[in-house]
Amino acid sequence: MEKQCLRMFVRYLSFLVLLCSCGHCQAMESPQYTVVRSASNVEIRLYRESLWMSALVRSGATFSSFNYSTGEGFHRLYQYIHGGNTNSSQISITAPILTTISHGSDYIVRIYLPAKYMASPPQPNTQLNLQFDKWKSHCIAVRKFSGFAGDDNIKKEREALMSSLDEMESTEKSVAVLEDKISYSVAQYNASFHLSGRLNEVWINVLGFMADGCPTYGSK
Repeated sequence: MEKQCLRMFVRYLSFLVLLCSCGHCQAMESPQYTVVRSASNVEIRLYRESLWMSALVRSGATFSSFNYSTGEGFHRLYQYIHGGNTNSSQISITAPILTTISHGSDYIVRIYLPAKYMASPPQPNTQLNLQFDKWKSHCIAVRKFSGFAGDDNIKKEREALMSSLDEMESTEKSVAVLEDKISYSVAQYNASFHLSGRLNEVWINVLGFMADGCPTYGSK
């Protein structure tokens, strides 16, 4: 089962790379945002309202890692966008794949739904155990990093993002209030065989930065 889930995940990310190589990346839809503040190692992005499909993966004996949980969650999402819904709709590919580490143990794997589905998205088949996440417009602190995202480095990247926010607060007098002090997300953009120029991001929801247009409420 683990190998099957990981193969499905790699298959999807491989498709993203093939689209890029054919020059179609700009046609691939992603959640829309505006960069409201940036420093050397961090961006504060104001994301617009968006709709995501999410797969909750509970921690346990078999679901104990970021890598495996991402594959297991995406396996269900892959079925949804390829007809596993009440309309048997084929939903366009979007990017990135977003994995949220929730309270240190559970994982939520998400895929962004194209804007045309915002008002009336296809309902997932019950057996996939998926749910919609509708995000309000809100701000996210983002750190980009290269290489492969995995259990051995994502915590380090989160800590680096936290340090950058602390530095921004001390040098620019901007207060970044974390919406959740434990949860964070990792966005992945590349297939496993893409060895150079890899892009990943670590995301943390933030409040504050009101002068830059960030809302005072959270993402939900």
